[in-house]
Amino acid sequence: MAKAFASQGDMTDKQITFKEIGAGLYAFTAEGDPNSGVIIGDDSVMIIEAQATPRLAQKVIDCVRGVTDKPISHVVLTHYHAVRVLGASAFNAPQVIMSETTRNMVVERGQEDWDSEFQRFPRLFQGHESIPGLTWPTTTFNGKMTVWLGKRRVDLLQLGRAHTAGDTVIHVPDQNVMFTGDIVEAHSACYCGDGHFGEWGATLEAIRAYDLAAIAPGRGDAVIGAKAVNGALERTRDFVDSTYKPVAKVAARSGTLKEAWDAARAACDPKFKDYAIYEHCLPFNVARAYDEARGISHPRIWTAQRDLEMWAALQG
Repeated sequence: MAKAFASQGDMTDKQITFKEIGAGLYAFTAEGDPNSGVIIGDDSVMIIEAQATPRLAQKVIDCVRGVTDKPISHVVLTHYHAVRVLGASAFNAPQVIMSETTRNMVVERGQEDWDSEFQRFPRLFQGHESIPGLTWPTTTFNGKMTVWLGKRRVDLLQLGRAHTAGDTVIHVPDQNVMFTGDIVEAHSACYCGDGHFGEWGATLEAIRAYDLAAIAPGRGDAVIGAKAVNGALERTRDFVDSTYKPVAKVAARSGTLKEAWDAARAACDPKFKDYAIYEHCLPFNVARAYDEARGISHPRIWTAQRDLEMWAALQG
């Protein structure tokens, strides 16, 4: 390769923020690194997203223990990506929940995704030797599932495909707050390498319909207030559309992946170049957009070898 992935040189630790975004609801954020969420119920705690390793998950646990000593009863995983799920064992939760589609994706591509992500972004796998293996749910659902944390209602919802085919959002009605996973980002690039560009916008509109008081996005700072929520939804949609549309034009005239890359950069760099993990995401986003525009509806599995082949093709 002429040069390494941008993420392979990203070795600077990020500043953690643990912010209350509603009564008993917290967003664990870290300057564009993967976020986690915390929902405190009457007798127990639900964690949203498990981080990439048990060592990194312990940072979330330490923050939780700063606000409550209630046991962690549930871990909810919004999708299957390694950086979101492989730290789940640290929480010792009796219930690990994901959508049925997400579980199927772990079966189909979980190990390949782990190998691929570990190669791409080594800093996010601190303490990787403590990962016991792939993370499997104790419970799955289709469409909607409600969990009661005492009297606190938590709705797990599949509002549509976007970041992956199995995306789940978590809504807490008593505060009208939603944990969106990577469907929504806040001043951070969307990773679209396993995404569904043609459906992402409709899924964002389904989120908008809740008229939310706050969002904990997949990456970036918590988003509080209706104006800020709508802004985050608009910027996310703009990012997705600005990536796909120029690539689709290249694909329609049978242009090359490198030409699609150049077209996407021309459209996206002026608006998003300062977003967190932008350089990391863009090659994978372009490759997936190019596939979708050519009629490949089911995202191809990323492997460590495919990553390198794609990157070499983009170097021209």
